[in-house]
This record gives sequence, C-alpha cells and structure tokens, in this order.
Amino acid sequence: MATKVSNFSDLIQRVAASCLLHPLATARQESGDVDAVTHAVIEEDPDEEEYYEYNNSSEDEVKENGVKDVEKSRRMTRVWNNGEKKEMVTLMEEVFEAVVEMKKAYVRLQEAHCPWDPERMRAADVAVVGELRRLGVLRERFRRGTRGGGGKGNVAMLREVVAPYEAAVEELKREVKVKEVEIESLNEKLNTVTCLSNGGKKGRGLSKRKVSCCQVLAASPAPELFEATMSQVKEASKSFTSLLLSLMREARWDIAAAVRSIEAATATPDAATYTTTITPSVIANHHAKYALESYVSRKIFQGFDHETFYIDGSLSSLLNPDQYRRECFTQYRDMKAMDPVELLGILPTCHLGKFCSKKYLAIVHPKMEESLFGDLEQRSQVMAGNHPRSQFYGEFLGLAKAIWLLHLLAFSLDPSPSQFEASRGAEFHPHYMESVVKISGGRMPAGQIVGFPVSPGFKLGNGSVVKARVYLVART
Repeated sequence: MATKVSNFSDLIQRVAASCLLHPLATARQESGDVDAVTHAVIEEDPDEEEYYEYNNSSEDEVKENGVKDVEKSRRMTRVWNNGEKKEMVTLMEEVFEAVVEMKKAYVRLQEAHCPWDPERMRAADVAVVGELRRLGVLRERFRRGTRGGGGKGNVAMLREVVAPYEAAVEELKREVKVKEVEIESLNEKLNTVTCLSNGGKKGRGLSKRKVSCCQVLAASPAPELFEATMSQVKEASKSFTSLLLSLMREARWDIAAAVRSIEAATATPDAATYTTTITPSVIANHHAKYALESYVSRKIFQGFDHETFYIDGSLSSLLNPDQYRRECFTQYRDMKAMDPVELLGILPTCHLGKFCSKKYLAIVHPKMEESLFGDLEQRSQVMAGNHPRSQFYGEFLGLAKAIWLLHLLAFSLDPSPSQFEASRGAEFHPHYMESVVKISGGRMPAGQIVGFPVSPGFKLGNGSVVKARVYLVART
C-alpha cells in the first residue's frame, strides 16, 4: 500500500513537470494522460515494479519531447518574424506607390480645370478615388496583420476602414458646393454675354463686345448691361407671377373675373372703341398668367422715373447728377451678388427694404392675402418694417431686387433711358414691341393690335430699344 502511495506522489510530480514543459500545445493531451494514469493507479496492478519502471521511462520521454517542442517553437517564431518583416516591407512599398499615384492623379485633376476639360476631370477624379480606396484596403491589411479579434474588435476595424471613405465623401461634397457656386457665376456671365450678342446692333463689333463684355460691365455702366438686367427682370417677373397664379387657383379664385378686372384697369378712353375676337374666359383659361404679369408689372414699375420711386422727395439726381450716377453704379455692383433675404435681414429699413415694403403692399391686397394664406401675418410683418422668410415673399424679393438693380442702372446711364408703354388697342410695331405669345411660323398675322400691355419698354441713349412686351389680339 505504501508503494502505491509513493507511486501516486511520483505521478503527480511528473504531470506537473509535463505541464511546465507544455503550457499550451499539449494541454489537452496532458489532461488525457492524467486521467489515464490516475485510472491505472486506482486499479490494483499485480506487478508494481514493472509499473514503476514504465513510469521512469515515460518521464525521460516527456522531458526529451518537451525540449524538442521548445526548440521547434523557437524556430517557428523566428520563421514567422522573418515572414512578417517581409510582408510589412511589401505593404509599405504598396502604400508609397499608392500615395505617389494619388498625387499624380490629383495633379491631373488640377490641370483639367484650366483649360476646362470635363472628360479629363472625370478620369482624374476616378483615379483619385481609386487610390484612396486602395490605401483603405492596405490599412485594413496592416491592421489585420498586427492584431486580430472578433465581435467589437471587428466592428471597430470596420469603422476604421469606412472612415477614410466618409472623409472623402465629405470633402467631395464641399468641392461640389464650390463648383455649384462657380457654375452659377459662369451661367450668369453666359446669360449676360448671350443677351449682349442678341440685343442692340448685331452687325457691328459683335466679336469685340463678346470679348470685352465682362470688362465693360465691371468698369462702367453701359446700355448693353441695362438690356441684360431687363432680361433678368423678365425672368423674375415670370417666376413670381407663376407662383401667384398657382396660389390663386389653389384658393379657387375666379380667374376670369380677375382678368376682366385687370383689363378694365388697363383700358383707356381711346381704346374703348376696339373689340377683340377673344373672350376674357379664353384669356383666363390659357393666358391668365400674362394678364396677371401685366398687373404685377404695372404696380412694381410705378414711379420708376423717380430716383427713389417717390418713397421720399430726394432730388440728388438733379442737384449733383454726376456724383449721383457714380453712387448708383457703385450700389449696383455692391448689391448685384447679394441675397436680398440676407441683406434685408440685416438692414430691413434700407432704401431697398422700404421699396420692397411699399411694392408688396401695393401688389398684394389685404383680401388677396387673406384669401391665399388664410391670415394677414405677412402683411402685418411688412407694415411693422420686417420682411417675412416665406417662399412667396422670397419670390417677391427676387423680382423686387431685379427691378431695383434695373432702376440703379437707369440712373447710372447718361443719358437715362426713356420709358414707354404700349396702350390697349394700339397698332403692333415690331421695332418697339414683342408678343408674349409665340407665333407659330414666326410670321405675325395681319390685323393684330395690343390686347393689353405686359411690361414697359425703354429707349436707350445709344439708339437701341428694349421692346415693350404686349399681349396681341385680332382686330374685329
């Protein structure tokens, strides 16, 4: 019995020694050996001496195998370290190569801006994004090689991989906003050049005017600039009128009655003898927008011949005309790029603010506003000297600013443009008038007279004419 106890103590020592020699690789194997050996000890072995000799030989084998495993582990570690270094060197070479290629692609992207080449810009942009993605993949490879993990570790790794793409997207969004501003500016310049090339005397010095257009506009007021600004007034008037008409239809207005009221307001005693072959109901259904634009135009151009639209009794244009012309053009250049909503938010009672308030109250009757919006909130704000930030008032400010800029240019020119307007029932004169309704085939039918004026015209100091816009009807 004593021999068995002694053998059991020796067995425990051997298992502990084996665990020390094989801490990781042979843990499961050692556990199995312990169970097997323990089971063998519990059973009574008839030959105890043979059992003891067998255990002695097992201890020697375990020690020998442990030494071999340690040496093998060291050799594998050295091999792995060498492989890791080679992989890291290869990875860094790929990183530097990707950075160099990205720099080259970015240089090509910059070169494509001047001269402007959309195809080259698109190709260079794709190349830059491709190299950024390549760098992201390389970083993911590096992080996978330096550390592993699952669960939260994988989520964190995924976020780190996505981060450069999100940063690139934000940067591209900022660049898109900058490009949109540039495009808007270029479109404005293009519209100005187009208006200049189509207006005035087309046969003389057209190419020179195209080249020096922007320089002339920036240096001093010119009749061509007045024509271009009048085109902007026309577009702003169409936009505001379309919005107003849509609101009237949503409020279930009687459009025909509104057109008859506008026609009655534009009628003159001389035109009372003329009749038309088109009824007001037809005008209301198909061309009510022109009648409504006529109403808006008549209200907003009222007082255009006075330097302040008769807001006050200033006579600066008569007392010191040269200085006043310079001041008007300076105001024009300063205000041209300003947002009227932001400007009036800072200076609500400036001259432009007073002009907007006066014209809004003249165009939008209290009953009209209450019918369109259900209350008089906007009118109350305007009468209090404020400017509402609504879509409707914002559209109105766009038109009011265009009229104000046209007014500043008119008082910047020497001589000032002379304003004229076609009266209802007048004969159509193509040199001074243009029809708001496009005629099919381009040839004006005979016997056309003015049904009602839509917007005034101007005769400029250089002899060119900004035509008055009219709605034509057939004489009976």
